Amino acid sequence: MTWHSQTPEQIAGQLDSDLEKGLSPSQAADLLGRVGENKLQGKKPKTLLQRFLAQLKDTMVIILMLAAVVSTVMAFVDEHGDFLEPVVIVGIVLLNACLGVAQESKAEKALEALKDMSTPHARVIRGGQAEVISSTELVPGDIIVLEAGDFVPADARLISSSSLQCEESALTGESVPVQKEAAGTVPEDAPLGDRHNMVYSGCSVSYGRGTAIVTSTGMSTQMGSIAALLSGEEDGQTPLQHKLEQMGKILGLVALAVCAVIFVIGLLGGTPIGEILLTAISLAVAAIPEGLPAIVTIVLAMGVSRMVKKNAIIRRLPAVETLGSASVICSDKTGTLTQNRMTVLQTWVDGEDRAEDISREERPSDPAVALLKLGTLCCDGTVSAQPDGTLKHIGDPTETAIVAAALRAGEEQEALNAAYPRQFDLPFDSDRKLMTTVNLIDDQLHVIVKGAFDILSERCVAGDVETARRINEEMGGEALRVICVAHKVISLLPLPEDAAELEQGLTLMGLIGMIDPPREEARDAIATCLKAGIRPVMITGDHVVTASAIARQMGILKEGERAITGAELAAMSEEELDRRIAEFSVYARVTPEDKIRIVKAWQKNGQIVSMTGDGVNDAPALKAADIGCAMGITGTDVAKGAADMVLTDDNFATIVVAVKEGRGIFQNIVKSIEFLLSCNIGEILTVLGSMLLSFGSPLTAIQLLWVNLVTDGLPALALGMDPVDKHVMDEPPRPKSQGIFNPALWVHIVLQGLMIAGLTITGYALGRYVFGSDLVEEGRTMAFLVLACSQLVHVYNIRAKGSLFAQNPFANKYLNGAVLCSLALILLVSLIPPVAGVFGMYLLPAKAWLAVAGLSLLPIPLVELAKLVSRVFAKK
Repeated sequence: MTWHSQTPEQIAGQLDSDLEKGLSPSQAADLLGRVGENKLQGKKPKTLLQRFLAQLKDTMVIILMLAAVVSTVMAFVDEHGDFLEPVVIVGIVLLNACLGVAQESKAEKALEALKDMSTPHARVIRGGQAEVISSTELVPGDIIVLEAGDFVPADARLISSSSLQCEESALTGESVPVQKEAAGTVPEDAPLGDRHNMVYSGCSVSYGRGTAIVTSTGMSTQMGSIAALLSGEEDGQTPLQHKLEQMGKILGLVALAVCAVIFVIGLLGGTPIGEILLTAISLAVAAIPEGLPAIVTIVLAMGVSRMVKKNAIIRRLPAVETLGSASVICSDKTGTLTQNRMTVLQTWVDGEDRAEDISREERPSDPAVALLKLGTLCCDGTVSAQPDGTLKHIGDPTETAIVAAALRAGEEQEALNAAYPRQFDLPFDSDRKLMTTVNLIDDQLHVIVKGAFDILSERCVAGDVETARRINEEMGGEALRVICVAHKVISLLPLPEDAAELEQGLTLMGLIGMIDPPREEARDAIATCLKAGIRPVMITGDHVVTASAIARQMGILKEGERAITGAELAAMSEEELDRRIAEFSVYARVTPEDKIRIVKAWQKNGQIVSMTGDGVNDAPALKAADIGCAMGITGTDVAKGAADMVLTDDNFATIVVAVKEGRGIFQNIVKSIEFLLSCNIGEILTVLGSMLLSFGSPLTAIQLLWVNLVTDGLPALALGMDPVDKHVMDEPPRPKSQGIFNPALWVHIVLQGLMIAGLTITGYALGRYVFGSDLVEEGRTMAFLVLACSQLVHVYNIRAKGSLFAQNPFANKYLNGAVLCSLALILLVSLIPPVAGVFGMYLLPAKAWLAVAGLSLLPIPLVELAKLVSRVFAKK
C-alpha cells in the first residue's frame, strides 16, 4: 500500500480511525486478534524430535555409539558374548540425549521470558486518552506519539511533526538523520529514503517530536519484509562458552592420547582386546566434559532470571560474565542516585534581593506564581491527579516538578495551555541545553525559554543577571538544581531556518530551584561499592556545585578527590585525562562526547567500566562501556537498545545488586567447571594408575559411563544454583587480565583429580585383595562405589570456598536433591540383583561397605587440611 502518497485523513478513513482520538479500546482488541501481534517472526523453533536428533550429532555421543558397535561385534565374535552391554550403552545414550533436550528447553524458556520483558513500549492515543502499551499490542490505525530517543514501533504516516528527525540507517544505509515533515504527500514511486512523511519500524527518533497513524505492523512493515528474507541464523555463543568449547577440545585430545596409552598397556598386560577397547572408548567419553557448555548456559540463564526479580534485565548473556569484574561504576545522578522526584523549593524573580521559599503549604507570592506559569507553558512533561490522591508524573522530572509546583499554586497546566496556546516550539537538546516555546498571550506572541543559567544568561540583554548569578550560586550550594526562565515578545513567527534567533535578545525573568533527594538505598549501595573495591563515579549534566554537594552527601566525593566540569575536560588532552582520570569522582556539565572520553580513559587505566544512561545522547557511551546500563523508566528506547542491562527501577542500588549477582554467577560457573574437570581427571588417572600398577582396568565401560552420567552432571548443574556468597562483595573485583582458567585453578583441579584417583585405586585394591578373594568383580564394585560416592562428597568441598564447617549445609536445596538422587541411582545398580548383574557389580560384605564409606568421606578432611594450610600461608 502506498501510504506515503495519501493524506492522514484518507488513511484514517481507510483504517476506521480518528486522528484526534485514535482507535477505541474495543477496536484495537478486535484488530489485534485479526492481524496478530506487532512483532517480527523469528526463525521457527525446533521441534522436540529435531532437538533430540541434534543431541545425537554430538561427537561424544558418536563415540559412545561406536563403543556400542564394538561391544555388539565382540558379543557376536565371543561364543559366550553378552548383548546386554551394548543395550545398556544405547540406553545411556538415549537418557543423556533426553537430559540434554530438557536442559536446552529450560535455558530457552528462561531466555525467551527475558526477551519478552525487554520488549519496547509505545505511547498511543486510544479513545482520546494517552497511554503507554507494549509495542507488540499496536495495530494499524493506532495514533502514536514520538519523541527524541524513541524507537519507532511500527510503520506510520505522520500527522504532525516538530523539528522531527529520524535515524534510518538500518533501512536505507543513510548515516545522517533524515528530516521528517507531516505536511504534503509523496509520489507513489518515491524511494524509501525520500518518503519524508513516513516513519518506519526499527528506526529511531534522533530529534524533535511528532504524532503518526500506524499503517503497518509486524511482518507487514518494511523491516518485516527484510526479516522474511533472513533464515537459518544460528545463535552465537558467549565468550565463556567459546573458551569452554576450546578447552573441551584440548582436553579431549589429551584424553584420547591417554586412552591410546591405556589401550596399549592393556594389550601388553593381556587384557582381552574387546574389553580394553571398550574401556578406552568409555574413558574418552567420561573424560571430556561435554556437558559444560549446556551447564554454563543454564547457570547463566537461571542467574539472569534471578536478576530480573531484583529489577535488572540482562539483554546480553556475556554481560553477566563481565558484571562480576566491574571496578568503576559511572552513574548519572538524577533518578539513579536520587529519587527522580524533583520538588521545587525556591524561586527567585527578577527585581528581588533573595529567593522565596515556596515549599510551605500557603500559596506563593504573585510574582513567583507568574514565573511558575511561564515555566509550565514551556514544559512538555505532565502531572495528573490520580484517584488515590497521588500525582502521576509523565515526562522529564525537571519539567514535572515545575508543573507540579504550579498546580500546588492553583494553576493547572491544561487550563494554561488552553488559555495561552502554543504556536511554535524548539525542543530541548543536549547541545543547546535549552527549550523554547512561542505562546499566544493577550494577543501577543511571547517567546519563553528555559534552561541552564550559565547558557541562558549569556543570551539575556535585560534583567539583573549579576543578582541572578549570586542567587544561582546560593541555590547550587544547597544542592538545588536551578532552571532559568527568560522571555521576549515578537511580532511574527520565524521561518524554520531562522528559529535559532528566538533564543537571542531575551529578558531574564527568574530562577526556579528544585532538589531531587538522594535515595537512601543508593547511599548504602555506594558504601557496599567502596567495600568491594569498586569506584563509584558521578557523571551529570548538573552544575558542578550541585553535583558536588550531592556527591559528598552520598559518599562518592571523598577527601582528596575532585569534581571537574565539561569545560575543564575539553581543555585536557587525551594523555593528560588518561593520566589524571583517577583524581576525579564527579563530572559535571558534561556532553555526550565527554562521557565517551571518561569511559575510555578509565578503560585505558585497566578498569572495567559500567556506565548508566537514559537519553539518546547516552547511547554511544553505553556502547563504549564494558557494561552499559539503561534506565527502564526514564530511559529512551535508543538507550535501552544500546545497553547490556536495563534497570527497571532506575536505581543505583540495583546496579550494585547486579554486580553482586554477577560475581555470584561467575563463582558458580567456576565451581561447576572445577567439579566436572576434577572428576573427569580423577577418572582418567584412576584407570591409568591402575593399569600402570598392573591391576588391570578398575572399571568396566558401563560403570564409567554411569558414573559420568549420574555423579557428574546433576551435582555440577546444582552447583550453578548456589546462593550468592554473603562475603562476595568483601573482595576486590577480579582483574581484567584474569580468566577462569588461571594456573591456581588448574593446580587445584589436578590435585583433586589425584585425590579421587588415589582413593578409587585404594578401594579397588581393598575390594579385590583384602575384602575379596582376588576377584576383579569385587575390586571393580568397590572402585565404582568409592569413585561415585567420593565425588558426591567432594562436591561440598567445591561449594565451600572457606571451611566446609562454616557453611549452611541446607542453603542449596538443589545440590542436596541432586546428591540424594545420584546416590539413589548408585545404590540402585549396586544392591538390586538384576540391575547389579548388568553393571557387573558384586555383593560386598558389611566391612567393605564401611571401607567405602570411610574412603568416600576422606575428601572432606583432606581438603579441609589443604584449605587450612593455604590460609596459614596467605596470612604469612
